[in-house]
This record gives sequence, C-alpha cells and structure tokens, in this order.
Amino acid sequence: MTIDEVLQLTRVRSQKDLHPVQEIILRQVWEGKTYTSIASASHYGEHYLRNIASGLWQSLSEILQIPISKSSFRSSLESRSLTVEERELIQEFIRSQCLATPLEFPGSPVPLGSPFYINHPLIEELAYREIAKPGSVLRIKAPRKMGKSSLLLRILDRATSLGCQTVSLDFQQAEEAVLDNLDKFLRWFCANISRNLELPPLLDDYWDEDMGSKVSCTIYLQQYVLAEINSPLVLALNEVNRIFEYPKIAREFLPLLRSWHEEAKRNETLEKLRLIVLHSTEIYIPLKLTESPFNVGLPLQLPYFTEEQILALAQRYGLDWTDSPDAERLMAMVGGHPYLVRLAFYHLCQKAVTLDMLLQEAPTIGGIYKDYLRNFWVTLQADTELAIALKQVVKSERGLELEPVVACKLVSMGLIHIDNNRCTLSCELYRLYFGSPNFI
Repeated sequence: MTIDEVLQLTRVRSQKDLHPVQEIILRQVWEGKTYTSIASASHYGEHYLRNIASGLWQSLSEILQIPISKSSFRSSLESRSLTVEERELIQEFIRSQCLATPLEFPGSPVPLGSPFYINHPLIEELAYREIAKPGSVLRIKAPRKMGKSSLLLRILDRATSLGCQTVSLDFQQAEEAVLDNLDKFLRWFCANISRNLELPPLLDDYWDEDMGSKVSCTIYLQQYVLAEINSPLVLALNEVNRIFEYPKIAREFLPLLRSWHEEAKRNETLEKLRLIVLHSTEIYIPLKLTESPFNVGLPLQLPYFTEEQILALAQRYGLDWTDSPDAERLMAMVGGHPYLVRLAFYHLCQKAVTLDMLLQEAPTIGGIYKDYLRNFWVTLQADTELAIALKQVVKSERGLELEPVVACKLVSMGLIHIDNNRCTLSCELYRLYFGSPNFI
C-alpha cells in the first residue's frame, strides 16, 4: 500500500476523518522521520506529538487488525496490497461522499475535502516538504485551469496544520494604477499582507523615501510583519504572470523576491518567510541569473489526468465507465486536461447531453467548450504571430519546430506540447477548432 491508500483505508474503517496532526504524524513517520524532527518541522511540541501518536498506533492496530507501531508502520503495510473488498469499501466510501457533495460548475478551485479532487501524491508531497523548509521557494507553473489554485488550497492547508501563518495574494486584484508605479505596488503588496494577517498596516512608520521602496518593503516585512508573528509565514503569490505585463515593476520586484530567499540563508527573521510563486506563462523579461526567482527553489508542473484518473473521477461523478471505452474516447478529444474533463462530467451528470453528442459538438460554437475556446480565439486574433504559428502546428501531422519564444508562449497557453523541439497540439479538440478555415 501507499501512504495515501493507508490513509484512505483508515478513514473508511473508522468512518471519520483524521485530525490534521494525526495525518502529519502518519505521513512523516512513513518517511522515516523522528518525533523530534516532526516537532521541529510542524511546530508542535514533541511530547504532544508522542501522546497523539501513542493513541494513533493503537487505533490503527484495531482498524487494520495487525500490530502497528512507529517502527513497524511502513514495513508492515508497504508490502501489503489492498484486498478486493478494501478497494470496494474505499470506492463505496468515495461514492457516498460524492452523493453528499453538491455538484458545482467547474471553474473555481476544488474545495478542501471535496471528493471530486484528484490527488497528485508525488507533487503534493514534494510541495509539503518544501514549505516546511526555512526560506524556501516553491514555484508552480501550469496553463490556466490546470488546477494550480486547487493545489494551492491544499498546500496552504498543510502549512496551517504545520503551524504556519498563510497569506495568498492574487496579482489580478492589483489595479493598473498600482502596477504602473513601483512605490505604489510595494505599498499595496505590504498593506495586503498586513491586513491578511490582521496587523495594522503601519507603512508610514517603515517607509523611507531616501532608502527607496525596495529597502523599505524589506524592512517592513523583516522588522514588522515577520517580527510580529510567532510562526513561519507562507506567502503565496498567485497570477505572477500579471507582473510580466509591467516590465519596470517585474525588473525590480522579481529580483527582490530572489534577494529575500538568498538573505534567508543567513537571517533568522527572513528564514520564517516561505514563498509560493504561481504563474501560467514564461517570463520574457531579461533578468540576470543571480537575480531571477525562477531558477531557485522547487519547480513543480501540473500534469494532465491519466486515463486511470479519468476513470476514478467518472466513478465519483456516478458514471460507470469501468468496462467502457468512454474514458479513452473523452481523453482522445481533450487529452486529459483537468478542466475540460471536469466540464464534460458536469454536463454528463446533468443528463442533458450524451457522450456521443458532447464529443460531436465539442469543437463547435454550440458545444460545452465554446466559452473556453472563444477566449483562445480572441487572444490569438490579437497576436498574429502566435496565430500563424498555431495554424502551422494544426496543419502538421508529425509536429514541427517553432521559434523558441513563440513555442513557449503556446505551451504556456496549454495549446501545444514540445517533445525534442517538435511542437504538437495538446489535444484533438484544438485541431478541430483551430483547423476551421475562419481561423486567420
């Protein structure tokens, strides 16, 4: 079993969720961590963790019907596979959760605890480990609607369970007037962090025109914000690509993020700051390698759903596709794109459309993807170079090489993949839609 399967089986057998502290103990012990190191990373007392763990091992022994202790936890369970009965119990438990969960239209982050969230265990575990490190930087890059915000919710939830304070800033909320001026932008940045932490925004007490905005911002964070809170701060910066549209701001702000990461190696206060940077596009603003925050920390990219994940999600939506080619047919059209898959399941569950109808109408202006595709159409019509390049890929049977910057932009939009410098479309939906003679 994997640790995720162990946790699932534990929830099913006990018919209740694990407390966050219990899950932290199980995951960390599975990785071979000591109570001392778990306490240090989670900011819980070691004595408290030992007491929780003692009851946890006893409960697990009863639930799993084998003796479980800290030393035997992984060795006893890793070599054991779930039985057919246990798999059915887990699936039934998930189904019952899904039936009790109101079906929401896809487009927003998948809420915490939702049975409709598809886990990415390796990615999530890497992210959880990274935010536990002092002064860390976690970079999450993926096209829009790939699940960055859903993953971020879970990372911030884990950070909270580790005893961290969390703040999430969305740069889409910054007004254009703010983004036109570095001083205004950094004051907006600091004020929003303060208010999220329920601290009075004492900007004028720390801002010094003679020292400049960047130094003032650093002093404000270091001597006020981080000094006032008694725990690490996980600061998530969402839609950082908005900053790329303002080169003057980007050239100053992005190196500032890098400087905090570097300074954290020798500054006990700044090491309390852990950054999560989320963006969908590449940065085309020239930055020195020693100034860019995009070549430090841990980079993560979100993958498309596999066929197995599509089958699992179909089951959660109440669709029985186990012995059917339907998952393969849907994947052939949308390539496992998380949002496109979820949107299909939502409409299929409404029973307003069959899969045959959905696939037939998918690339048309009357299909369920019309709004999603129209946004691409509008963007590409405003950028002739990108539109022409995409048209070339559409017409190519085996893919072709594109100018690197153009190729990276199309990848950032999620329209193409690059393999050995050859560009191919991400899915058949795009070939059918952008293959229209009306496109450029």
